[in-house]
Amino acid sequence: MNKHTEAFGKLLEIMDELRLKCPWDKEQTLESLRTLTIEETYELADAIMDNDLQEIKKELGDLLLHVVFYAKIGAEKGAFDISDVIQNLNEKLIYRHPHIFGDVKVKNASEVEENWEQLKLKEKGRKKKVLEGVPTSLPAMIKAHRIQDKVRGVGFDWDEREQVWNKVAEEMDELKVELLKNPNSLETEQEFGDLFFSMINAARLYGINPENALERTNQKFMKRFSYLEDQTLKKGIDLKTMPLEAMEKIWQEAKKED
Repeated sequence: MNKHTEAFGKLLEIMDELRLKCPWDKEQTLESLRTLTIEETYELADAIMDNDLQEIKKELGDLLLHVVFYAKIGAEKGAFDISDVIQNLNEKLIYRHPHIFGDVKVKNASEVEENWEQLKLKEKGRKKKVLEGVPTSLPAMIKAHRIQDKVRGVGFDWDEREQVWNKVAEEMDELKVELLKNPNSLETEQEFGDLFFSMINAARLYGINPENALERTNQKFMKRFSYLEDQTLKKGIDLKTMPLEAMEKIWQEAKKED
């Protein structure tokens, strides 16, 4: 038995004990774990953005616990167990990687993704719609990116990525028209959405993850604003009464600190 098998076996034994003896663990259901799993996923995402390898290791363990927990409950219901989960994953990975386990040839990672989406539609003879697998509860930006990835897999995409900028400009012009008519209307909100969607599409076409890009900007802004607050506190100045010009001067200092 290698160390990986031994460690995973020990985790399964611990899960059995917890489910049998721990009052909290005994009470958990698939539904009660759901929000906790979402929270753990975001904690992992934070650790990844911070490039904190030790924290990533910890958060991966927390997520793995949830996988094992769900499988244990599934086994108790007689629906599936952890071996079923793993075997299903093994079969899916082999099926969706014919360029590794079959005789399909691919030129690059983009072709791998296209094949992946097409194979998902054909899987086990099921008739699936292209967007069927996009979770409804995904955050809007991630959902937009996923939608665009999926439709690209069946050829619904620009011939040249530069073409997307015409769409971005078109959506910007339409938004400006609505802002002039009524900035608080539903139509204006929809045009903002269209502009965001086209910008997310542009990011995808240029190989940029829009969620990561925006989060890096969030972190950069928070760091600079924290510098601004620290400087004003040192000087005993209230931000609310501080002229914008004075704020801008300190903001430029924060940018140099970056």
